[in-house]
Amino acid sequence: ADSLDPEKLLQCPYDKNHQIRACRFPYHLIKCRKNHPDVASKLATCPFNARHQVPRAEISHHISSCDDRSCIEQDVVNQTRSLRQETLAESTWQCPPCDEDWDKDLWEQTSTPFVWGTTHYSDNNSPASNIVTEHKNNLASGMRVPKSLPYVLPWKNS
Repeated sequence: ADSLDPEKLLQCPYDKNHQIRACRFPYHLIKCRKNHPDVASKLATCPFNARHQVPRAEISHHISSCDDRSCIEQDVVNQTRSLRQETLAESTWQCPPCDEDWDKDLWEQTSTPFVWGTTHYSDNNSPASNIVTEHKNNLASGMRVPKSLPYVLPWKNS
């Protein structure tokens, strides 16, 4: 619990005279690293905890003994377990039977495209006899079907 105390003072790895409160430590590290590039070049950052700045020669030893490593490894184990359980639960799902026939629906439709504000009348609903088609406008008198979209596309200069 002592390591989680936000008021605990920690020694800065860049300047031994700096004693920083734990809650400010990450921000201090960033600032102090910029102010001490010579020291920063000799230190390596722990992959398990960015607050751990270790001399480059000792990073391998630190990685193998870092306290935060076990926490992260446990997280990975837990995530893998929960992922396996989810996969198991999903594998029992079956697709419900489908009574739709898109090919049949397509054949039954007229081949005339939908145009807003107009109705198409043809004497027969089969796609082959769409040659004689009358266009009737359903809009009130004095109104017309728009000739363009209600907005200008940025790449069209008109």
